[in-house]
Amino acid sequence: MSYKMIVLDLDDTLLRDDHTISSRTKQALMKAQENGIKVVLASGRPTFGMKAIAEELSLAEYGSCILSFNGGKIINCHSNEDLFSSTLSVQDVQRLYELSRREDIFIHTYVGDEIITQDDNPYTKIESEITGLPIKLVTNFVESISVPVVKALMVGDPDKLKVIETKLQAELANEYSVMRSKPYFLEFTEKGVTKGTSLNHLIKELGIKREEVIAIGDSYNDQAMIEFAGLGVAMGNAPDDIKKIADYVTDTNMNDGVAKVVEKFVLNEIAINK
Repeated sequence: MSYKMIVLDLDDTLLRDDHTISSRTKQALMKAQENGIKVVLASGRPTFGMKAIAEELSLAEYGSCILSFNGGKIINCHSNEDLFSSTLSVQDVQRLYELSRREDIFIHTYVGDEIITQDDNPYTKIESEITGLPIKLVTNFVESISVPVVKALMVGDPDKLKVIETKLQAELANEYSVMRSKPYFLEFTEKGVTKGTSLNHLIKELGIKREEVIAIGDSYNDQAMIEFAGLGVAMGNAPDDIKKIADYVTDTNMNDGVAKVVEKFVLNEIAINK
């Protein structure tokens, strides 16, 4: 199979633990792009928190895209235009806030290029460090949200959040997509919006078949795109249940797992056909 697109989660997949791309991985991805392969970044991060990585990989030059907010938004890196956008209403945010109070868990969302929260907590600070977005601490969360947002997160202790995830996935099954991106991040987007559904939208836009797509990820919010892609790849550092649904398991993010997939399934094929 000749693949035409490589879709990459960022944290704990493309990026090492220090949030950098290894030289081997960068070299493999640049060579793939030079040979006409689209490289797409697909993350739970807001768009702003992905742009520096897109620039490092020259995605604009090669006409590629960013799929941000767990599929809530797709932008063309060259034109900066939205190819897809999904939102939660102000009423949705209010409902999720009320549920967070019921479950005694923290919540935050994004307005513009700021993280909005009423709760001074270490998990929102982690999100700020990862994305580079500043935190705006407000006295009334609900009143501070006057426009639709792309997603909201409940954040907190991983063990507690795991219980809440199971509970709210059942309770909100007909209202929202609910998934964890990290053990301490539980994410909410519009119902039916995942990395997988947005990837389907993108490939139709670009005229690429799902069989021609490689998707690589490490966590539960990557499951939909791993299952959707022609070759769904789990990182070596992924949980066992994510590995089980993947077509292929590569090495860890600290041991060039992404580079090894690109070399094996893309660059070797290009070399053979030359």
